[in-house]
Amino acid sequence: MPRIVFCLSLLSLFTLNACASLPLSPPPPAAPSRDTPASVTAVPASLIPFTFMAGYKPQANLPFVGAYVAKEKGLFEKNGLDVTIEHSPGRGEHVQLLVAGKVQVTTMDAATVLQRRADPGLPVVAIALIGQKGQQAFAALADSGIRTPKDWEGRTVGYKGTPPPDLFALLAAAGADASKVNLVNVGFDPRVLSEKQVDVYPLFKSNEPYLLNSWGYQLTLWDAADYGVPTLGLTYVTSEAYLQAHTDELTRFLRAALQGIAYAQANPDEAVQIVLKYAGPETDPNHMKHMLETELRDAQSEHGYGWQSAAQWRALAEMLAKYQALPADANFNAAFDTRVWEAARR
Repeated sequence: MPRIVFCLSLLSLFTLNACASLPLSPPPPAAPSRDTPASVTAVPASLIPFTFMAGYKPQANLPFVGAYVAKEKGLFEKNGLDVTIEHSPGRGEHVQLLVAGKVQVTTMDAATVLQRRADPGLPVVAIALIGQKGQQAFAALADSGIRTPKDWEGRTVGYKGTPPPDLFALLAAAGADASKVNLVNVGFDPRVLSEKQVDVYPLFKSNEPYLLNSWGYQLTLWDAADYGVPTLGLTYVTSEAYLQAHTDELTRFLRAALQGIAYAQANPDEAVQIVLKYAGPETDPNHMKHMLETELRDAQSEHGYGWQSAAQWRALAEMLAKYQALPADANFNAAFDTRVWEAARR
C-alpha cells in the first residue's frame, strides 16, 4: 500500500438559510416548446413555488448555469414554476435539506450519489447526468519531466481529503505501482503545486488549471476517463419521495434547465454575464467562461444533455467497489431515474 502523510486543510463555514415547504400544485399549463427562446414569453398567471439549491457557491458549474439562465430568461416561468435559486454553504447541508423536503432539486457528484445511498442510506436519486465525465484530473508542471502516470512512481502525489478511487484506477490503467507513490493530503490551494510541495496535484478541470495558467504555469493534465476509467460528473438530484409525488414539477424544472444549458452553449458570453449576477461583480468573467466551456465539453452526449444509462452507473459502481469506496452489493439502479429526462425531452 502507498505511504499516506496527512496535513491540515481549511474548511469554510457559512450560515444556512431554510426554505419554505412546497404547496399543492395547481393544474399544469400547456406544454412549452422545446425550442430555446431568447426572451420571456407567455408567462402563466399561476406559478408553482420550487427551490433549487446548487451544491456549492455561485459560479459557472454547468448545472448551476442551466438554472441561472432558465431563471433569467423566463424559462422556468414559461414552464409554470416560480424557482428560487439558493446555494449550499457547504458540509452537505444541501443534501440534508433535499431529504428533509425543504429543497426540491440540488446537485451532487454521481459517485457521491452512490456513496450516500449506501451509507448512510439517503434516498437521493439522479434525474439527469450533466457531467458525462468526472470533474477531477491530476496535474504536474509542464517542466517537471513527468509525462505519464507511470512517472508518478517515486514522486509526491496529492489528494484532497482521502485518496480517490479514480487515482488508483488511473495508476493501474497506466501500469504504475501505487505502492511506489508517496501520497499526501494537500488541501485545496493549488499553490502547493506551483511552489513544488508536490509533484502531482488533484484538481477540478474547470477550475484550478485556469488559476495556475493565469499565474504563468503550464500544466500536464491526466484525466482518468482518458485511460478508460469510468467516471461521471455532476447530476441534478431529487429525493425518492419528491420524485414519486411530483414528477410533473420535476419535468418542468428539468426541461427549463436543459434549455438553459443549450442557451448557454449557444450564447456563452451572455451566459457568463448571467453567472456574474449570482457570483458578484468581483468574480473573474474569464475564469467563469473557462469553467463553462470546460464543463460544456464534458457534458456532451450523442443523446443530448442530461442523458444517463444503467451501463454508466454500473461501471462507476464497479470501479468504486473495486477500490473499497462502495459496497459490492450497492444497488446502482436505484441511484438514477431516466423518466423525468425522457418527459422533459418531449
